[in-house]
Amino acid sequence: MRKFNPGENAPQSGTYKVVDQNGKTLYTVEMQEGNRLPPTQSSQHHFELGN
Repeated sequence: MRKFNPGENAPQSGTYKVVDQNGKTLYTVEMQEGNRLPPTQSSQHHFELGN
């Protein structure tokens, strides 16, 4: 699974999961292709494109 960081442009439209350092999904956000991913609550969190 490819990880995306806050501030990166979403490579495709869809639901992105915010995942913590332990691999747990915290919440999801709907993104449109080309929009910037929003900040997360911790620098150790990242985004993954949901299936």
